This record gives sequence, structure tokens and C-alpha cells, in this order.
Amino acid sequence: MRTADLIAFARSAATGNPLRAGLLVLAMAIGVAAVVVLTALGDGARRYVMNEFAALGSNLVIVLPGRSQTGGFNPGNAITNTPRDLTIDDAQALQRAGSVTRVAPLAVGTSEISFGGKLREVMVAGTTAEYTTLRNMALAQGRFLSSGDWRRGASEVVIGARVREEIFGSNTALGQLVRVGDRRMRVVGVLASSGQGLGMNTDELVFVPVSLAQALFNSNTLFRILVEAHGRESIDAAKAQVAEILKLRHEGEEDVTVITQDAVLATFDKLLGALTLAVAGIAAISLAVAGILVMNVMLVSVAQRTGEIGVLKALGATGGTIRQLFLVEASMLSLAGALVGYGLGQMGAAIIRLLYPTFPAYPPDWAVLAGLGTALVTGVLFGVMPARRAAQLDPVQALSKR
Repeated sequence: MRTADLIAFARSAATGNPLRAGLLVLAMAIGVAAVVVLTALGDGARRYVMNEFAALGSNLVIVLPGRSQTGGFNPGNAITNTPRDLTIDDAQALQRAGSVTRVAPLAVGTSEISFGGKLREVMVAGTTAEYTTLRNMALAQGRFLSSGDWRRGASEVVIGARVREEIFGSNTALGQLVRVGDRRMRVVGVLASSGQGLGMNTDELVFVPVSLAQALFNSNTLFRILVEAHGRESIDAAKAQVAEILKLRHEGEEDVTVITQDAVLATFDKLLGALTLAVAGIAAISLAVAGILVMNVMLVSVAQRTGEIGVLKALGATGGTIRQLFLVEASMLSLAGALVGYGLGQMGAAIIRLLYPTFPAYPPDWAVLAGLGTALVTGVLFGVMPARRAAQLDPVQALSKR
């Protein structure tokens, strides 16, 4: 039988029972769509985290209080116990490192901001003028904190976009005196809206000089020290110099953890990459279930078309031809289901992106190809048994059942 005739016959057989063919295509489509959507979520989470860390700034070295015993970055070490706190003096000492461009200390806590009878709780970040450059942050109005002596900060505050909206409404914020905690400060700048990032919404942040933040929180401890190296080639040198300076200042104790942006990115990339593979594997189970359905449907098809098989054999069709007919039919149905599933999966991913514009829910190419390939291979493999059974039918017995 010619290839064209083989395909035409298989297509006619596949469409001869629309309900059966539709259920089989739907089952395979659900499996492929699950792979596409779940991998889009997993890989989207990985891309989102990568983008957020990239937004922190380039060539970044982060100093955390406390020592990570594993030597690597652990997301659980956000708050650690430490025998010695990080101080402003520590941060200033790091400016002497040859591979360091700028340093920004960071003290974080919660307080209240009030103006004109309106009051709300905010997260207060104490830092210096270098912070916006180091973090690539943009201002909508005014300026950031003044440069100068880190221990004698001016009574000024920079507020987030949402804080400005809720406290001042349509009124001008710049130049207004507000109360942060128990201190009166003048608003000198408003941050551009940037939304949620790595668990911290900068639109709801309030920035004050680091010395004033420590006075507000009644603590000399720094939450972090952010360090920028001269360039990517200087990151390792900057990390080593920072660690050595702090070790000398802390009487030889290695009681801080120094991590690089690349190390953080590599850790999250590995974790979220494994998560994507795991959810892809879970979704692929549905393809195996769909394959079993292919086998059952094709076995029923063999039973229903026994007489037709007998006629084909009586006309000279070989067992190999009969086997090819059923395998082509299974392949066509599986391919149709895979393509429908691909379209549904892409639609699902598009809906996720529409609902959450900042979340890059794009399925990776390898997942799409793997889903389509697995669907086709599964359909063919599970179609082998029915095809062999059809090929082994005795033509006389088959004709007697017409």
C-alpha cells in the first residue's frame, strides 16, 4: 500500500468515530498542556528571581552578619545569630578596599510615618547616598539622601510611591515635614514606582540616613552591607578583600558571611531549575495515562473492525500493512492531541502573564519539544499492542465476524 493511501486510510479510520477520537485527543491534549503550563510556571519563577537579583545592581557583594557554616548561600540565613554585629565603622572600613567602588550600609526596621492626621506603619531603611546608584533605583521627584558624614545624617526622608499616595494624596510631598517614629523629617525625594521585588515592596519603603535609623531602632547593628566591585572581573578580589578587612576588625574572627550576586543567582537557578524538572516529570505522568487510553481505544477499534481487517487481508494486505495502518492511526491521534495541548498550554501561560504581568511565564523550548515528543512516542508505543493484535488476526475468522 502506498504511503499516501496508508495515511488516507488511517485518517478515515480515525475520524470514523468522532467521539472516540475526540476523547483520545482530549486526553493527550490535557497531558501536553499540563507539561507546558507547569514548566512555564517553574521556569517563569526562575526567570523572575534572576531578573529581580539582576535589578539589585551589577557587581554586587553582600555582607551578612553571622557565619554560614556551609560556606554557601542559604536563603534561610536572612536573620542570623552573630557574636559580633556589623557596624557603620565596619562599612566605612570597606571603602579602603582596592577593588571596591562604593559601599552602602543598610539598617532595617519598622516604624510609623504621619502627616496631617494620617498615619501608617512603614518599613524604614537607613542607608547613605550611595544606595540608589548601587541598587539602580530611580526617583520620581526630588533627590535621594545627602552625602556626608554617615554618623551625622540630616533630618530628611525619601518615601516610596505608595507611601506618598496614601499620606499626601494629591498634595505635594516634597518639602513637607513628616514625623517618622519620634523624629520630624523633611521629605526630599519620592521613589519611582517599582512594585514588589524579592519579598520587599520598595513602593512602601521609607529611606532615612543610617545614623537616624539606628537612633530610631535604638541599635548600632547593620542589617546588611552592600558593596559594589569595580567590575565583574573584580568581584572575587572584592569579596576576598572585604572578608579580610572584617576579619582583622573582628579580632581574627570569621563571623560574617560574604556572598556575591553570582553565587546567589547560581543557587536559585539550580533550585528552581530542579523544581521545573520536577513539575515537568509530574505533568508527564498524565501523558502516560493518556498513552494507556490510546491503547485501550485502539484495542476496542481492533475488536470493532475485525471484519474490515479480514477484508483487507483477503485482498492481499500483509500483517505488516495492517500493523502500519493502526500505528499510523495512533500516531495521527496522538499528534493531534499534542498540537491541541500545545495550543491550550500556550493559552494558559498567556493568561498567567496577563494576570501577573511581572511574571515571565514562558514555557522553555526544551519542555515544549519534550512534551510534544513524549506525546507522540507514548501514542506510538501504546499503539503497538493493538496493531500487533490486528496484524495477527486470521483472515477467515475475521471475515466470519462481519
